[in-house]
Amino acid sequence: MAKLNLLLMILAIACAMGVVTSQHKARKLFVDLQQEESLAKQMEVEWGQLQLEQSTWAMHARIEKIASSYLQMRVPDPAKIQVVPLQPPVRGAAP
Repeated sequence: MAKLNLLLMILAIACAMGVVTSQHKARKLFVDLQQEESLAKQMEVEWGQLQLEQSTWAMHARIEKIASSYLQMRVPDPAKIQVVPLQPPVRGAAP
């Protein structure tokens, strides 16, 4: 009977150690998950800021100002504008 009690006690201690280990791993993984979620939120904010910055850089008025001031470009005279019609591709021609 003493051997059975000793065996059961060792088994109970091993199970308790397994529970403690699994709880520790679960808590550690939960902390890691929270850190990753926080990082994801920060990246979403940065993504929004980058999209806003990109839209600011691509504004038509800004591009036109840079083209006229730095590159000395100007809008052509409407009489000099030529529209090239789109022709359908020739069959059998290589792309």
